[in-house]
Amino acid sequence: MDYLNKNISINLKAIRKEKGMSMDEVAEQTGVSKSMLGQIERGEANPTIGTLGKIVSGLRVDLADLTRTPGVGVYQVNRDRLLPSKEVPGQYAVYTYFPYEKNRLFEIYEIEIEPGACYVSGAHGQGTNEYIVVHAGELTLEVDNSFYQVKQEDALSFETAVKHIYWNKGREPLKFIIVFVFKQ
Repeated sequence: MDYLNKNISINLKAIRKEKGMSMDEVAEQTGVSKSMLGQIERGEANPTIGTLGKIVSGLRVDLADLTRTPGVGVYQVNRDRLLPSKEVPGQYAVYTYFPYEKNRLFEIYEIEIEPGACYVSGAHGQGTNEYIVVHAGELTLEVDNSFYQVKQEDALSFETAVKHIYWNKGREPLKFIIVFVFKQ
């Protein structure tokens, strides 16, 4: 399950309970079957935008109320259930742990790059810093025609106002975590 479906799952159940509605009542108000609503709440379905439209209309909530990160004390992301948010098979995959949100000043991603491949990233704008921790392999980072080697278990940070390229020039798969921090 990706982060968006997980958010929808948790939020739909919370909204339903907050309104004191049974699954039957939500089905009646939204026109979405009780079976489909149950699958969405359990995180087993990938609802279409049409289905989400019926739910927000029937429950009289905003789409953002369903998709936002739930206001829970603990929000766990299981890596084995994440789907790549960007991917070129045989080259790289990007996994989103915590995406951009207006009330959060950071994002967290994991990138996997196969040997001999690279991932090109555009500039992220003034006031954005990137923090990288390499978990496996060795990263060659190209920033503004300069190259930086980041070995396994090492870290690096830089301002991301310019295009940059993540290279895996090694023979092993490369895995690293990126934290983007936005200045206020």
